[in-house]
Amino acid sequence: MTSANTVPLWQPDADRIARARITRFQAWAAQHHGAPAEGGYAALHRWSVDELDTFWKAVTEFFEVRFSTPFTQVLGDRSMPGAAWFPGARLNYAEHALRAAATRADQPALLAVDETQEPRPVTWSALRRQVGSLAAELRALGVRPGDRVSGYLPNIPEAVVALLATAAVGAVWTSCAPDFGARSVLDRFQQVEPVVLFTVDGYRYGGKEHDRRETVAELRRELPGLRAVVHIPLLGTEAPEGALEWADLTSADVEPVFEQVPFDHPLWVLYSSGTTGLPKAIVQSQGGILVEHLKQLGLHCDLGPEDRFFWYTSTGWMMWNFLVSGLLTGTTIVLYDGSPGHPDTGAQWRIAERTGATLFGTSAAYVMACRKAGVHPARDYDLTRVQCVATTGSPLPPDGFSWLHDEVRDDLWIASVSGGTDVCSCFAGAVPTLPVYLGELQAPGLGTDLQAWDPSGRPVTDEVGELVVTNPMPSMPIRFWNDPDGSRYRDSYFDMYPGVWRHGDWITLTSRGSVIIHGRSDSTLNRQGVRMGSADIYEAVERLPEIKESLVIGVEQPDGGYWMPLFVHLSPGAVLDDALLGRIKRTIREQLSPRHVPDEVIEVPGVPHTLTGKRIEVPVKRLLQGTPLEKAVNPGSVDNLELLHFYEDLAGKRA
Repeated sequence: MTSANTVPLWQPDADRIARARITRFQAWAAQHHGAPAEGGYAALHRWSVDELDTFWKAVTEFFEVRFSTPFTQVLGDRSMPGAAWFPGARLNYAEHALRAAATRADQPALLAVDETQEPRPVTWSALRRQVGSLAAELRALGVRPGDRVSGYLPNIPEAVVALLATAAVGAVWTSCAPDFGARSVLDRFQQVEPVVLFTVDGYRYGGKEHDRRETVAELRRELPGLRAVVHIPLLGTEAPEGALEWADLTSADVEPVFEQVPFDHPLWVLYSSGTTGLPKAIVQSQGGILVEHLKQLGLHCDLGPEDRFFWYTSTGWMMWNFLVSGLLTGTTIVLYDGSPGHPDTGAQWRIAERTGATLFGTSAAYVMACRKAGVHPARDYDLTRVQCVATTGSPLPPDGFSWLHDEVRDDLWIASVSGGTDVCSCFAGAVPTLPVYLGELQAPGLGTDLQAWDPSGRPVTDEVGELVVTNPMPSMPIRFWNDPDGSRYRDSYFDMYPGVWRHGDWITLTSRGSVIIHGRSDSTLNRQGVRMGSADIYEAVERLPEIKESLVIGVEQPDGGYWMPLFVHLSPGAVLDDALLGRIKRTIREQLSPRHVPDEVIEVPGVPHTLTGKRIEVPVKRLLQGTPLEKAVNPGSVDNLELLHFYEDLAGKRA
């Protein structure tokens, strides 16, 4: 499926290209490391994957990474999994995240916003002091390098302080959002056995208070390794018996002490959505995240001290960790704790205005919801400081690009990005010096040899293929927590092409170097040999105002047949009559292909999602193939388990 776009939706002007940090980096790397001075981004990218060691050494020098012990080489073992980055080096992630305090002490490091939408600044000096105080208290509690520290916290300044204090000590951070139920949290935290738990008494969302004290009591009972529980009274309640008070641990005026740890020392544990079993406990390293995020935020997102970085996220999603890393570039980060659409759909635009965000990140789903709800961002909010709107979570449809271009600004850099929890970064996405084409990600990231492979493992251009990465990235997991022989790690990414990372997405790499994402390859629709990603169907069908959301599944039948139902969750007042049915089928036939017209269109009470908002396709497919619910899905990973009973009942009726 090649791109029909020939005219860019947006093109950076000469001044913007000249100002971009990636332009400065290319000139500097040409002078010091033999990078190509001419040929723009394409030449720089080619060099970054051909000369991988030199490229990553250049990144550490350009961003002045402080190695307290020098490395012996950039890349020891190059194999995947198991690549050994910067052997011999010692450093500390939190030390780099707080560097800007030396020059910007009274400037805001954090802007905290809740549903009142009134930003509250935390200065760099206050952040550094609180981290110093808390790190000293963690050491006094006996927390040592490698111990796990957990947070059951919303997106508030205390969560950032706790993460940085944990990293300063050399301990390993892990977090869940407080809208996760006890079972979901325990599925994650019991794997890593934390020694400290930071927790709130509850949270505010959608104009309501949600008390979580009973859940916290259950977590305390079920996590026997806890030495301390720290109470953050977000709703103003008393600390439960035996818990420590946050204020008491963060009030001392102490310079932080940064434990110097090996480059591959674990920084944090992130979790896969865990839809089909226990979530994978993904371990990433202090050094790997540091250099990957400096590259991604400093070069690709073009962030620096004058910027304000707002991404709508929660502590249960890797984008929160990515947002915190904005501190590495000296950027002020915006923490929003609340509903994405309260008191109305335009809420996130109002926060971007109130905080002076220069980069505003959100989900593709939010952009499409704004389009459907008739939100007019530029008319209703002052967004003159917003340089870039970035989206992730699912592919941004072409209509989403057009809407942002028309309704925010025609000179708007739109960055649709795609990566994953697995690398806590992007494989492809933002490049400030490249044009933006409708429905396309600008380019693969520096140092990332991204390819589309056909079933026989040959690279293809302008055709749909498997997303693979053929060289190691520093932020790839160092391991999974509960995986002593590494077999689960290998099976997750390296089973199809040994030694090559297969991510599980269908992509097209266009001949102009841009990237189109088509959805998950493990839930691919394959009609008579024509493969199509589910995202292509959603994009077409959800343009219809009657369709609130949809879910398409391709089910291989025992007799060799193939059944492809489309499930539709209708907008209020809409009816699935013959007229709407006809429009749905016609839309797919004309915009995609006659082969992908569904066999049935079935109205559903709702579409199930993971806790981080992704549509659940594979477990629904398994239910429809007759797998029992308890084996098809991990109940703690689903936003609304009741919805899955509908699909389970349907499978029973069909059988």
